[in-house]
Amino acid sequence: MPLKSIMRELKEMKEGIGNISKRGGESKLWRSRSRSHVAPDQAPSESEFAEQNPWANLPPELLLDIIQRVEESETAWPARAVVVFCAAVCRSWREITKEIVKTPEQCGRLTFPISLKQPGPRESPIQCYIRRDRATSTYLLFYGLVPSEGESDKLLLAARKIRRATCTDFVISLVADDFSRASNTYVGKLRSNFLGTKFTIYDSQLPCDSIIPSSTRSSRRFHSKQVSPRLPACNYSIGTITYELNVLRTRGPRRMHCILHSIPVSAIQEGGTAPTPSAFPQSFDEQLSPLPSSKGKEPVIETSSPSLPATPVFSPGTGEPLTLKNKAPRWHEQLQCWCLNFKGRVTVASVKNFQLVAAVEPSHNVSPEEQEKVILQFGKIGKDIFTMDYRYPLSAFQAFAICLSSFDTKPACE
Repeated sequence: MPLKSIMRELKEMKEGIGNISKRGGESKLWRSRSRSHVAPDQAPSESEFAEQNPWANLPPELLLDIIQRVEESETAWPARAVVVFCAAVCRSWREITKEIVKTPEQCGRLTFPISLKQPGPRESPIQCYIRRDRATSTYLLFYGLVPSEGESDKLLLAARKIRRATCTDFVISLVADDFSRASNTYVGKLRSNFLGTKFTIYDSQLPCDSIIPSSTRSSRRFHSKQVSPRLPACNYSIGTITYELNVLRTRGPRRMHCILHSIPVSAIQEGGTAPTPSAFPQSFDEQLSPLPSSKGKEPVIETSSPSLPATPVFSPGTGEPLTLKNKAPRWHEQLQCWCLNFKGRVTVASVKNFQLVAAVEPSHNVSPEEQEKVILQFGKIGKDIFTMDYRYPLSAFQAFAICLSSFDTKPACE
């Protein structure tokens, strides 16, 4: 069968999924997720598609060939949504699609939700932009160079800023209209100290295998009646961001350091690899996330107490964690300002603009080329519009969390 016919069938199946969702009374949730760049891990009922769809019982060899052809032909969004539709047909389609689709490090593309927690490509960065909404204190991360005219860009992640008495939280979600920490769209958070000089990145899942002790406070989240006996219900500290105090009030850009406990410094050495999760833990989501129909009926209990055991920090080994520092700008005499080469991706001067490179010692045996490589850059291009370009070994989630720290007020650092 021609490839165009296959894709037409897949699009029809997608429309059928939307109709089923609306009939189930969950149209708002489904539309909000379909606008996202990635699809939710929990697909609608397989039995409904098995009955309606003759594609569900295809021979594995034929199915493999179909999905491979679709994946190779649709490399950019929004056309790449067809690949996500393949994974939503049934379990057999989903498993084969997951085997075919490569990680962002290997192919430079984002497809499934877990892609947002996998390292980016090593050579060319993945280019995104952030839209800030001051009225609602939300920050939306979109995939693309700059905002498009038709507002058709794909949403990757969303964050909401919540001011508290002693700190500020940025709650990060897969969708822009659900920031509940009991939801299965919750992926993590960023928390600042009182002065806004130190931030901690929390992940909702275990990013690695090994554990090293942490001095941070325990931050647990669980549903009152849904607690997994096998998985601790808490956020896992994976990194810290520190801004240096500007005591003398000297002119110049902010100075920052990022320590990523979940990424070893060996990841940027020759032959090194960064931790790459393959899926969200299903049992964790099933135990902690209420069904859409029960949303808001049970309270979410959030505990944070110094008397509780310290929150574990998960690390890929006992090696030293990766540290990033902002690249030092140069002073431009004619323009009378500090300058960095953003290669055209930043057009407006701002104290928030930065580039991060690896902070390594000679003993780490990191090549000079790798030391000069910009791992993350962030900058302003218009009113409430900022670009974010990241690459290996950072994931989209980690890069987004680091950039969110730049939006918090820091009077002691400027």
